[in-house]
Amino acid sequence: MNEFALIERFFADPAAHEPPPSWLRLGIGDDAALLAEENGWETAITCDTLVEGRHFLAGTDPEALGWKALAVNLSDLAAMGAVPTGFLLALTLPEADEPWLTAFARGLFACARRHGARLVGGDTTRGPRALTITALGRVPAGEAILRSGARAGDDLWVSGQPGRAALGLAVRLGALPSTLPGAREWIDALDRPEPRLALGCRLRGLAHAMLDVSDGLLGDLRHLLERSAPPFLTAEIEVARLPLDPLVAGGAPPERARAALLSGGDDYELLFTAAPESRDQILLLGRELGLPLSRIGRLVPATAHPMVLIEPDGRRTLPEVLGYDHFCACKEYP
Repeated sequence: MNEFALIERFFADPAAHEPPPSWLRLGIGDDAALLAEENGWETAITCDTLVEGRHFLAGTDPEALGWKALAVNLSDLAAMGAVPTGFLLALTLPEADEPWLTAFARGLFACARRHGARLVGGDTTRGPRALTITALGRVPAGEAILRSGARAGDDLWVSGQPGRAALGLAVRLGALPSTLPGAREWIDALDRPEPRLALGCRLRGLAHAMLDVSDGLLGDLRHLLERSAPPFLTAEIEVARLPLDPLVAGGAPPERARAALLSGGDDYELLFTAAPESRDQILLLGRELGLPLSRIGRLVPATAHPMVLIEPDGRRTLPEVLGYDHFCACKEYP
């Protein structure tokens, strides 16, 4: 049973067949829940947990953890086109380690100040180290970008440089040399992801569907396709358009760079769809923000497979690995 089958089997709302309460605009199944309009705004709420040994290595710099714990939640708000407002923090710690807590708080509040989020409450308890944040944001009523809005004919775009975090983890685990030219950048991307909040807000009215890339580009693309309204869709990804060159220039072997970009995860870039008529506007937006935006493929009416890779020589292949699954039989961090 994978993560999403578990949620569907045990935590699907028994009242889902009933009309939703007036205060609920959108529930389970997207990057954030949406609460109904108040004074022209809807409230977006999301929650994420980082667990030692599953999401980060024992001994990871606590200041970086403080930043990342909040950033990954703000990334979910970015994927909805929302602006952060506040957050709650639940800490489970093996002990009250003052130097660790000082550094963790420094990183947490640095991220909060950068993105305008206020700590408004939370909880602490003793146990194996786990960091849980519930983030709150707001978005103009009716303008949130949902996973369900993708359409046949849409272009498929991704922000920034996916693949760096997976390569950074490989360096940290000793699978790639720390002397590679890109190693420092990759580790920084792993430790201090930058939620694409400005991009998310500017894509309101341009993007038809969007989510953030946390479990791998292909794995998260699958979730977007699964949420699309009938008629269902297939994603055709043009390998020649993937932003692979910077990873290879940093010293990553080409096949490893490709695997990291497509299925590595932990990038927190935005993956979105938009009409072909919006290409020039989206490229201009990327230049204004100083953020590369790569058009990597398109959505077409459903075929036999939900995702197809179009190789540079024109061959059509199927992806072998989609992305990270919390409940797969895979090795956790040592």
